[in-house]
Amino acid sequence: KSIAEICKTLSDASLDANTEVVIGCPAIYLMYARNLLPSSVGVAGQNAYKVAKGAFTGEISPAMLKDIGADWVILGHSERRAIFNESDDLIAEKAEHALAEGLKVIACIGETLEEREAGKTNEVV
Repeated sequence: KSIAEICKTLSDASLDANTEVVIGCPAIYLMYARNLLPSSVGVAGQNAYKVAKGAFTGEISPAMLKDIGADWVILGHSERRAIFNESDDLIAEKAEHALAEGLKVIACIGETLEEREAGKTNEVV
């Protein structure tokens, strides 16, 4: 329901043609969002893996994202770094592959909530 509401708001909005607007939502809702939005609004996967295919159960490749109409991917979330121990090197590999496959990349370099609350944002970034 919340995705439908956000998509309706974006669809009804008078968006600046010089601004790229992108919505990122969980993978199982990407096609749903894409079908609700005008083509002028981009759709982003919240993650993608570093290879095109193989035995990587549960991972999503850039090609899969493109197949359902996503044109962006968000990589390097602080949660992925903290919880799944994703390194800068892995995120770089993911970004390189996503770009090579024709996706645009939103690369996150931010801090955790604890780091932000401790005033360490600039140090971390």
